[in-house]
Amino acid sequence: MAYLSYLASSSTKCANSFINHQRRAFSSSFGLRIGQNLIEKIVQKYSVGLPKSKKVHSGDFVSIKPRHCMTHDNTWPVALKFKGLGASKIHDQKQIVMTLDHDVQNKSEKNLTKYSNIENFAKEYGIDFYPAGAGIGHQIMIEQGYAFPFSLCVASDSHSNTYGGVGALGTPIVRTDGASIWATGQTWWQIPPVAKVILKGKLPKNVTGKDIIVSLCGIFNNDEVLNHAIEFQSDHLNEISIDYRLTIANMTTEWGALSGVFPVDDVLLDFYVQRLQKLGNNHPRINNDSIQSIKDDIPLMKSDDDAFYNKTLTLDLESLSPHISGPNSVKISNSLYKLSNDNLKINKAYLVSCTNSRLSDIKAAADVIKGHKIAPGVEFYVAAASSNVQKDAEDIGAWKALLDAGATPLPAGCGPCIGLGAGLLNEGEIGISATNRNFKGRMGSKDALAYLASPEIVAASAVLGKIGGPEEIYGEKIPNPSEIKKSVTVNEKQSDGAPELSDAAAPAPAVEILDGFPKKIEGELLFCDTDNLNTDGIYPGKYTYQDDVSPEKMAEVCMENYDGEFKNKAHANDIIVSGFNFGTGSSREQAATAILAKGIKVVVCGSFSNTYFRNSINNALLLLEVPKLVELLRKRYENKEKDLTERTGWFLTWDVETATVYVKDDKDNVLLKEKVGELGTNLQEIIVKGGLESWVKSKL
Repeated sequence: MAYLSYLASSSTKCANSFINHQRRAFSSSFGLRIGQNLIEKIVQKYSVGLPKSKKVHSGDFVSIKPRHCMTHDNTWPVALKFKGLGASKIHDQKQIVMTLDHDVQNKSEKNLTKYSNIENFAKEYGIDFYPAGAGIGHQIMIEQGYAFPFSLCVASDSHSNTYGGVGALGTPIVRTDGASIWATGQTWWQIPPVAKVILKGKLPKNVTGKDIIVSLCGIFNNDEVLNHAIEFQSDHLNEISIDYRLTIANMTTEWGALSGVFPVDDVLLDFYVQRLQKLGNNHPRINNDSIQSIKDDIPLMKSDDDAFYNKTLTLDLESLSPHISGPNSVKISNSLYKLSNDNLKINKAYLVSCTNSRLSDIKAAADVIKGHKIAPGVEFYVAAASSNVQKDAEDIGAWKALLDAGATPLPAGCGPCIGLGAGLLNEGEIGISATNRNFKGRMGSKDALAYLASPEIVAASAVLGKIGGPEEIYGEKIPNPSEIKKSVTVNEKQSDGAPELSDAAAPAPAVEILDGFPKKIEGELLFCDTDNLNTDGIYPGKYTYQDDVSPEKMAEVCMENYDGEFKNKAHANDIIVSGFNFGTGSSREQAATAILAKGIKVVVCGSFSNTYFRNSINNALLLLEVPKLVELLRKRYENKEKDLTERTGWFLTWDVETATVYVKDDKDNVLLKEKVGELGTNLQEIIVKGGLESWVKSKL
């Protein structure tokens, strides 16, 4: 399946947005390859089955063997899929981590049975297991050394990006991937485009890591980093604490990125030395030898001077002031100064989640609130990121300070951040939270307003009874902030300026082709001109939970919510072309398998939803990102009436051997010629087998 991305707009906007902001330069087969950035070097380290001397780059498909794979409350569905594959043993017990963290307040028989099933499964297979109350899975991955500098770790949870705070590449997977890793130790990944984010200058007093990521989400809010990996750099990195880095990396998820990784430096080494002192040298993952390995790897894993970054975004930290996300969107960011003057009364405040419930966060909130009481009519909920964090907070008196002020303690876990348990927002209420998501309805009623802020602002707001800052508790005013200074540059690869390929000078074969996989894939282009075509449009929701829908019926209803005439216009072996963010919405796999049932094996778009991307490859539907083709077709039809589904009379040929796409008209004129990422033999094998599940079964 090939979601091969030539150059992609990550934007979900129209083609103009792509032209202005979103060019993604995947060109993985041009003659002289450039150096590797940190993301590519980590992927290189954890890739398996690479051809000799192969250097991986953005756009390449690789098989990866992650250092660790974490699942949480969703472990049981993964276990059922694992058993459904016919697997009888875990490939590597020490690779797998299981935690219970999302619904830990739920004491119903149904939930306790699920938790018991997960615990018994872990014991049966000898897997590291952390029960309800131990903490949030991502925090456990950090404090227990599973996510480690220069490692690649995955989790069946979108906030696996958090691991980038300690220099690890963390990225989310879907449940089928989890079952594959359990059974075989590996899954696949396409290396995303990499954006360099430069945090320039010194962080002002009273400005936190949460203010950095809230500002980034708010000022770069046109999908500039959607489906990218982010590599952070700073000229004053030593002044950005590890807890700040973890907060920033955690919320790169909300910013739209697939990962966000900080460099490894002396501050991080000191962090592990302190962890070692706490854990003792007999710890299996954090010990003298492992810390020395970090030091040894630093010069080897440093980004090469000629490494390519798709984009460079710069944020001037010295221009920052405390900022708040919301209401109900991380793309809306306002200064504390503005919202304080708006005099927004609050009903609830939250210091919970994997974003801002570490020891330094709890201490910062306690320092603000100590000696004061929660305002009348306000409920303040607190939960540590782990039981170890709570104990440390108790030891320094910070936990007691919060409870003495009137805060309500919750068990270490996700709780209200995910909309579970006590303290949810009711209709008409306003809440301020140190969590990562303020989507409408996520923390309670869809008719409530949710804001995101630093622990200090959350604690101060709980005391003031309105959104405000710590200085206001003492009668001081919030200073009027200056304008935030930022920039974004879309970079061009040097090879992009190479002469256009001619038929006489066709690229030499660079990709080995397995038996059973075609060297070329061809079809007429079927244009469905829309952005954000969701999974309901592709496969109607009313059929999703019917288990007896035949392939013929799936083919008949494919795309019917988008265009009732699609079934009459689409033919087997056509190639669908659509706009940006194709497949957004639910995670239903039928949105991929219905297209296959129609006899269509390739979809080309400006960009795809990441979940749809993974589901498609896992089911052997080939995907290509070629935003220039979308632009070309839109230009062709811009002054013409066209149907929702338009047969174009244009034909696409994907030369898999040379990783090149050709588009010709009905007179055989070449209209477009683009390089795409290499579809290696690892991914070809998955397609030949009929998808990831069938591939796993073949390996058992």
